[in-house]
Amino acid sequence: MPRFESLERGTRRARASSVRATPSRRGLARLAAALCAALPAIALAQVKIGLVLSLTGPAASLGIPARDTVALLPKQIGGQSVEYIVLDDASDTTQAVQDTKKLISENHVDAIIGSSITPNSLSMIDVVADGETPMISLASSAKIIEPVDAKRHWVFKTPQTDAMMASAIAAHASAHGVKTMAFIGQADALGETFYTEVAKFAQLHHIDMVASERFNRTDPSVTGQVLKILATHPDAVVVGAAGTPAALPPKTLRERGYKGLIYHNHGVGNNDFLRVCGADCNGTFLPASPVLVAAQLPTDHPAKRLALDYIARFEALRGAGSVSAFGSYTWDAGMLLGNAIPIALKQAAPGTPEFRRALRNALEATRGLADTNGVVNMSATDHLGLDQRARVMVEIRNGKWVYQPN
Repeated sequence: MPRFESLERGTRRARASSVRATPSRRGLARLAAALCAALPAIALAQVKIGLVLSLTGPAASLGIPARDTVALLPKQIGGQSVEYIVLDDASDTTQAVQDTKKLISENHVDAIIGSSITPNSLSMIDVVADGETPMISLASSAKIIEPVDAKRHWVFKTPQTDAMMASAIAAHASAHGVKTMAFIGQADALGETFYTEVAKFAQLHHIDMVASERFNRTDPSVTGQVLKILATHPDAVVVGAAGTPAALPPKTLRERGYKGLIYHNHGVGNNDFLRVCGADCNGTFLPASPVLVAAQLPTDHPAKRLALDYIARFEALRGAGSVSAFGSYTWDAGMLLGNAIPIALKQAAPGTPEFRRALRNALEATRGLADTNGVVNMSATDHLGLDQRARVMVEIRNGKWVYQPN
């Protein structure tokens, strides 16, 4: 009996010792929490990129290839997973503002790509500045990034500016003996800013502007405007419009027997425009992204290799002949972020104001980055960073883009 009691007491002591050595459930939870807290916050974060694109409405032909390109963007950058959140602004400025607010306040994105068009991009500037969130526009107007003031401090873009393209038009027109020029453009910020640049460079080349007309994206006819233009007998007409609505002026000019030169801006660089305009656009010209004629470029063009790579990726996804400049602008925005995010990650964790500021600074510090449109060299006063190598003159011939060497 005494031996049994001794054994029982020993067993109780062993159990007590075991209980003391084994952590409780509460203790395990505290231990897990401590371990998580000890891990670097950056390892648990996810980079979020919002996109505001014109997927419906008059500018859908610009937004859809941008959306399709999102599927090709990297899902991991700098060792962090990347989520892309795409919203449709319906080609409407009010919706673009609402989408931007949602991405910043609800989705807590680290950067925004968009919008597809100038008026919407301009409407988004106040929102991204208030939210201190970097934005990369896919629209053309230089007003989106110039001047780099307190608000545009947060805004960048990938497409060539209207000034770059207007200067190319004026130079080409002058070389072809043009002395008088008319303009017809959209009745919005794109049309107004492009006209300003066309008129400025026309004057530099001693070309007289003899008419300036406007139309709305949704107008079914521009006959009245075209008749006024034809009454001035211009040697050339410049169309300042984007997407499929830009086909209406050249079609009407041809129907009315106009034989002079017709120029477009780079807002028509997609196959939907070619389809809608048809034979009426044969023999017309535009300064465009190198992507449209990548295979025809000289081998030493800085954009050729990367443009061909993007085309191969996109056409593998969407089919032969599906590529457009507007998809490439989205791809280039992805390249900018792919270059800047690893730099920002060294300073702060995604999802924080500090990370967004570091990302903005890294974007502005981009130097020597080759992309599908040229070579990017940003600065505190230049949030595009492209030079004249980023534009090429193109003729529309038999429904195809044809490179025009200088």
